[in-house]
Amino acid sequence: MTAEVAPLSGSRCQAPRCMSRAGRADAKAGSSSGAMARAWQHPFLNVFRHFRVDEWKRSAKQGDVAVVTDKTLKGAVYRIRGSVSAANYIQLPKNSTQSLGLTGRYLYVLFRPLPNKHFVIHLDVSTEDNQVIRVSFSNLFKEFKSTATRLQFPFVLEARTPQRDLVGLVPHGARWTFLQLDLQDILLVYLNRRYGHLKSVRLCASLLVRNLYTSDLCFEPAISGAPWAKLPVTPMPREMAFPVPKGESWHDRYVHVRFPSDSLKVPSKPMEKSGSPPEAVLLGPGPHPLPCPVASSKPVRFSVSPVVQTPSPTASSQAPLAPRPFPEVSLSQERSEASNADGPRFHSLEPWARVKASDVHTAAAGTHVLTHESTEVPVAFEDAGSCKRFLPDPILRLKGVIGFGGHSTRQALWTPDGTAVVYPCHAVIVVLLVDTGEQRFFLGHTDKVSALALDGSGSLLASAQARTPSVIRLWDFQTGRCLCVFQSPVHVVCSLSFSDSGALLCGVGKDRHGRTMVVAWGTGQVGLGGEVVVLAKAHTDFDVQAFRVTFFDETRMASCGQGSVRLWRLRGRALRSCPVDLGEHHVLQFTDLAFKQARDGCPEPSAAMLFVCSRSGHILEIDCQCMVVRHARRLLPTQTLGGPHPQKQTFSTGPGIAISSLSLSPAMCAVGSADGYLRLWPLDFSSVLLEAEHEGPVSSVCVSPDGLRVLSATSSGHLGFLDTPSRVYHMLARSHTAPVLALATEQRRGQLATVSQDRTVRIWDLATLQQLYDFTSSEEAPCTVTFHPTRPIFFCGFSSGAVRSFSLEAAEVLVEHTCHQGAITGLTATPDGRLLFSSCSRGSLAQYNCADPQWHVLRVAADMVWPDAPASPSTLAVSRDGRLLAFVGPSRHTVTVMGSASLDELLRVDIGTLDLASGRLDSAMAVCFGPAALGHLLVSTSSNRVMVLDAASGRIIRELPGVHPEPCSSLMLSEDARFLLMAAGRAVKVWDYTTQANPGPQVYIGHSEPVQAVTFSPDQQQVLSAGDAIFLWDILATTESDQRFPGPSPACEAGLGTGQLEDAASRASELPRQQVPKPSQASPPRLGICARPPEGGDGTSDTKNSGAPRTTCPASHKAFTPARASRGPHSAKGTSLPPASSEWLRLKAVVGYSGNGRANMVWRPDTGFFAYTCGRLVVVEDLHSGAQQHWPGHPAEISTLALSHSAQVLASASGRSSTTDHCQIRVWDVSGGLCQHLISHHSTTVLALAFSPDDRLLVTLGDHDGRTLALWGTATYDLVSSTRLPEPVHGVAFNPWDAGELACVGQGTVTFWLLQQRGADISLQVHREQVPETVGAGELTSLCYGAPPLLYCGTSSGQVCVWDTRAGRCFLSWEADDGGIGLLLCSSSRLVSGSSTGRLRLWAVGPVSELRCKGSGARSSSVFMERELVLDGAVVSASFDGSVDMGVVGTRAGTLWFISWAEGTSTRLISGHRSKVNEVVFGPGESHCATCGEDGSVRVWALASMELVIQFQVLNQSCLCLAWSPRCCGRPEQQRLAAGYGDGSLRIFSVSRTAMELKMHPHPVALTTVTFSTDGQTVLSGDKDGLVAVSHSRTGMTFRVLSDHQGAAISTICVTRKECEDLGVEGTDLWLAASGDQRVSVWASDWLRNRCELVDWLSFPMPATTETQGHLPPSLAAFCPWDGALLMYVGPGFNKEVIIYDLSQKQVVEKIPLPFFAMSLSLSPGTRLLALGFAECMLRLVDCATGTAQDFAGHNNAVHLCRFTPSARLLFTAACNEILVWEVSGR
Repeated sequence: MTAEVAPLSGSRCQAPRCMSRAGRADAKAGSSSGAMARAWQHPFLNVFRHFRVDEWKRSAKQGDVAVVTDKTLKGAVYRIRGSVSAANYIQLPKNSTQSLGLTGRYLYVLFRPLPNKHFVIHLDVSTEDNQVIRVSFSNLFKEFKSTATRLQFPFVLEARTPQRDLVGLVPHGARWTFLQLDLQDILLVYLNRRYGHLKSVRLCASLLVRNLYTSDLCFEPAISGAPWAKLPVTPMPREMAFPVPKGESWHDRYVHVRFPSDSLKVPSKPMEKSGSPPEAVLLGPGPHPLPCPVASSKPVRFSVSPVVQTPSPTASSQAPLAPRPFPEVSLSQERSEASNADGPRFHSLEPWARVKASDVHTAAAGTHVLTHESTEVPVAFEDAGSCKRFLPDPILRLKGVIGFGGHSTRQALWTPDGTAVVYPCHAVIVVLLVDTGEQRFFLGHTDKVSALALDGSGSLLASAQARTPSVIRLWDFQTGRCLCVFQSPVHVVCSLSFSDSGALLCGVGKDRHGRTMVVAWGTGQVGLGGEVVVLAKAHTDFDVQAFRVTFFDETRMASCGQGSVRLWRLRGRALRSCPVDLGEHHVLQFTDLAFKQARDGCPEPSAAMLFVCSRSGHILEIDCQCMVVRHARRLLPTQTLGGPHPQKQTFSTGPGIAISSLSLSPAMCAVGSADGYLRLWPLDFSSVLLEAEHEGPVSSVCVSPDGLRVLSATSSGHLGFLDTPSRVYHMLARSHTAPVLALATEQRRGQLATVSQDRTVRIWDLATLQQLYDFTSSEEAPCTVTFHPTRPIFFCGFSSGAVRSFSLEAAEVLVEHTCHQGAITGLTATPDGRLLFSSCSRGSLAQYNCADPQWHVLRVAADMVWPDAPASPSTLAVSRDGRLLAFVGPSRHTVTVMGSASLDELLRVDIGTLDLASGRLDSAMAVCFGPAALGHLLVSTSSNRVMVLDAASGRIIRELPGVHPEPCSSLMLSEDARFLLMAAGRAVKVWDYTTQANPGPQVYIGHSEPVQAVTFSPDQQQVLSAGDAIFLWDILATTESDQRFPGPSPACEAGLGTGQLEDAASRASELPRQQVPKPSQASPPRLGICARPPEGGDGTSDTKNSGAPRTTCPASHKAFTPARASRGPHSAKGTSLPPASSEWLRLKAVVGYSGNGRANMVWRPDTGFFAYTCGRLVVVEDLHSGAQQHWPGHPAEISTLALSHSAQVLASASGRSSTTDHCQIRVWDVSGGLCQHLISHHSTTVLALAFSPDDRLLVTLGDHDGRTLALWGTATYDLVSSTRLPEPVHGVAFNPWDAGELACVGQGTVTFWLLQQRGADISLQVHREQVPETVGAGELTSLCYGAPPLLYCGTSSGQVCVWDTRAGRCFLSWEADDGGIGLLLCSSSRLVSGSSTGRLRLWAVGPVSELRCKGSGARSSSVFMERELVLDGAVVSASFDGSVDMGVVGTRAGTLWFISWAEGTSTRLISGHRSKVNEVVFGPGESHCATCGEDGSVRVWALASMELVIQFQVLNQSCLCLAWSPRCCGRPEQQRLAAGYGDGSLRIFSVSRTAMELKMHPHPVALTTVTFSTDGQTVLSGDKDGLVAVSHSRTGMTFRVLSDHQGAAISTICVTRKECEDLGVEGTDLWLAASGDQRVSVWASDWLRNRCELVDWLSFPMPATTETQGHLPPSLAAFCPWDGALLMYVGPGFNKEVIIYDLSQKQVVEKIPLPFFAMSLSLSPGTRLLALGFAECMLRLVDCATGTAQDFAGHNNAVHLCRFTPSARLLFTAACNEILVWEVSGR
């Protein structure tokens, strides 16, 4: 029987790892010697990461060693301190008997000495003759000392003072030092020995160390990320680079020490022994320098004895400085000259050029060094340290791979838990979760993977690559980290097998003489830091096709091949084998083997049976103990009566089934054969249990560990599994069987087309990576492909010269043209789809009219295109505006630009310059247009350059030299002109196109063959590369708002925030650069999906009227930004506010926090009181139970809160409403929750509130417009004093130690107020102090009092300054953050700072009180940052306990976090949407609800507690509508959400699997509404143009589009089950669509039969002007749940009313008057209640049975959404981004 074939499942990437050019080594030390030992450490090795210093298993620490965060490097470093250096250290390796085995010539130490301390660095270096030399560096040493086994160098540090001491304590201001030690030269110069390897390292106190690296390359620290090929220096890898702020020089911030110096003449071999000292080898005149490393703030590459220079206030201006590494030149059109007048002059027109220098003299530490005449000096147009770098790094992350196999299609394995499949895709190893389709990857191989093996526990994965000599990698399967890389003695490994425990690995292959070799490795110690050991090797003359280690005995193995089955045993250090007596079967060709497993676990060896299969259809059952064949069976193509016979068979019974693979479970045997069948047999082979037919020969089968699924792979590139209980076959992966030649993308449907050398054209879905169509041509090969920009058509060019168009809807050929005589080399269409162009290998160019359905040929021009041009997507290029056509031709040395419509030649550019390297003229390879606003034409050449030309004049604008050793065959520039994409050999390169200095590309590996085509996805958020397979990469960069180029700039919304950037960077595993981990822990599961913001602003986040957080400058960080003002609920007649005792609704919960407030959250840990604001409400919440109290009353949004010190009184202030002249301040009794006092004085928003320490006074501060400071007595809350401030003030605080003093901070001043009371009168004395100019703080934005008499103030520039309130002076300041400090909290010795960048930092400020006595001489080095957390937005409020150990912090993103400094964690307490909530839907069981918002998120909440459970996030898009699948669509675990977005896309999310199942693109514009049919199998969606699309929810195919409402946006679609039978139409569903032109259509449908009929059409009149607060009220309609024949309608009209229409009677039966036009509508399914929301911030509930109504206030904005739950017990309402949950009382 044949199993049913299910559709392909999609695949996604979870944690890919991308490697840039300066990748890191992952292999273990000492795995082999010689060239291989160096290979795995090349190009560099991260020592700390490789030896896992943080785990302290392979390294040791002693004394005071801790991990701290360094402000300069913005990351974690190790601090080693202590008075005795020998007692405080880090040592690698842990034991002195071990060795690091690091062979790199250079050791790089990244460290910073601690001021006023000594430090010591010990290195144990082994020579080639295994002599260990101790090399030590320290500022303790006074002089150089040398013995036969020890070298001792003094480390000299210099302060820039007139009198300096070269040896001694580290001066203040010591910088981070890049110490580069040439270990080879150190031994050669000072001991005349050859360097072998680095044995151990000990770093002793006192210093900070970031990391150690080894390499054979000499890196230049000031240059990072530049091209390697053309530079005379090697740029620093990004992982090792120090951060350099924009506009600053590397050498101004850091110190580079290179020892020995470049000026030391090091011979190529050891010197002859003589009495000359080592210094005799120095070049140049002058005295011999001291042999010691000396650090300098400038580069010291030309100096023998440079000096450490650190800044000092008394530094001499005449101190000699070392030269810069590159002469600085200025760029002109004529020439470039060096800025140094005494040096030579250089001429260059390239960003990097090599020029000759003669007699270059440089002064460094008084030593002159002669540079020879042949020295090549690099010349740069600008300082290398200022080159702009990509953010983040890497910028691409591998998301998905389309492909399977490559070297072999037999390698496919189940994981031990049976949830995932492991298989190779050429050089990439893919792990695919079979239930979700998610992918993760193992990257590192440089050639096709030839063998895979997984141990029994699923912890170790072994892989071998095909290239000779074969390299084997061992991986940690759970983390994806490469544990070890080693070379196999087998040149080509064809099979690998692990023992069950993973302690033994066996490999089989051919040696260099072609003989079969079997190797056994010991791998048991690899996971513990040990090495791979070769246990045994054996040669055999017998063929080996399969090899397995037995599961019951790790010393026994079995193999099979041509005419042989052998049993192997590992004993001692030898592998021995013996043959099995096969009798008459010795001539069979055996292909695979498997061991039989007992049902109760592992059997005894004596009971083990071995099954072996052959190409003749025989299956032999062999007793391993007796080594005899127990049964021999033959499987025939057609089963005869009685089935296969157990007795011996002869070979004359006809051809059997050619079996290629078999796999066993305790109950059955799975067999794969060349006839394309997978068959399941019982172990007695009596009859076939199940079979599945494939499209090609089955090459591999594997039964899952539970025996319920059978994995099968075919030689045609298909991978899938058969589910035996359901008898359904699931396809996991399809692939081309030959390299992909070209690709094209389609924007509307999100599809990808590829053509391959396997003669197929395939269409893929970009969202799911599943294959949709497959077109095969047996007679001619497809060459190129492109989509029609607007129609469901694609064009394909063939080797015969034919160009055909294919319909995606009918899957057939539409039109064929044969005007070309040669193979098609280029095919492209204009963006508007009017014209199509093709070129062929004989040089002809054809133009087609695509506006005509037959797309007739308009012109054919001969000898236009270069005849020998290879087929490539970049052969022809059309400009983005469709006006120009460019191509290479008529010769290879010219590029021609034509008018696309007329084909008139506009420009011909000759690029045939002489290539000095090859001696040939340069030729063009590929062309590409930039955005129309730029007018750039990019041309890649055969000399490996990319030239940027002006498309109008042909002038060379710029040039990218040396892009790759091979010519670039495909290139593409992004639509915003930010990124240039290139196909460079086997790699993909991404350049920052906007940076003129060309800092170099990022390089991404993974392809095992040359990349043929690269392109951007239609939404510009992903990259596709095609070669051996198809790779889909996510672009991790955000849209920069400051990106500009000449001409109109694209309209792009703000991209990722700071926290999101760090999350995105940290998701890529093992990136080249380490980053400080973001400490947030409690965020829910989140699916990140990148999407491009739609053009024109449709569906994008609009913060103008949404009340969403706004981006403000640091100076206004403390400003309050209220939401859009709305009219109050009592501004019209007809409102009815019910008494509290008879309310139909009771406010149960509020979801959200007003992140645009300031200090609007209070928490008292001793009493547990916790309150915050949400709009106009004060929310008091119990943190243990989650129960809420709500204190309403404010007429406008609340701006700030203040809790009295007794915690008995809470004050809240709001802005001014439209009905009041003053802002309202309410004083609440905390115990009773009642408002005791209502006061007002300020005419503008109240910015801050504060109670005096004795709670007798309350101070209120007006905002920047009002600038009023008011003082109130708390006894009666009468106004005591009021003062008009001369300038805006950002904060106010009482002195906690003196109730008569308070302070304010503002624009560069601190104002101290002294309160003097005379009887009942209080007077204020004012004292103002200016911020010192040395602070350079700008505006003061926050303040808090510390230990008396200290006052801490934060500034808009990120500094914290400390004031002595008694003396009225600022005596200390330090840089605390990059953004404005908006919040400060202090205890006696700890300070918390919160900034606009979202950083929350904890500072140790205990010594500050002692520094007060030093006055202006105090140094900020005594202030130390203890902890740092990065939150999701600017910090706006915070409350901590007395010791500042834990607290609650609010951010501008609308999130409240619980902070624990002890654990270093941040836990999310309250989290709402950042912007407008667009929809609320409910699950069938009413246990969960889901919301969507303008911020692009879909959030799933637990309905009982309203806690966030799941969040799906689409970046840079707005989610405009949402629907939850109904109960009847499947099992509860298959609940799904349909979400519509602003770009016209529709995504289906699985709630149970927290994953996106499907992405479709049914609309060209923004969606406005979406819903499921009653059976859940169909999705109906409407857009802003009035189209309604009907799509399959499983396949994503849109099969019907209704345009009846075209021209007006669809406002709602409502679906119900058809219950009324007298409507005169047939169908299972009744649904309606309402549009903005006041029209409602009612339909009856049966989608399974593809039937849809119009039932009724309603049109409602509308007067000329019916706007509500500037917006036209929506047209809303819904079916009445208690009467299926009724529908209700609200919308703009002559009257404000609800219209009830009867479908049976075809007339209006009732009208319900309303006080305002309704903005939202919801009908209760259980009771006859109607909920209506108004723009006047009011909610109305109407009882349709009695006609009564009740109105409810509490919203801060227009109530644009209201939804009853299915049970009608709850009502959800939304106003902007706040959600209110109401409990409906029983009626």
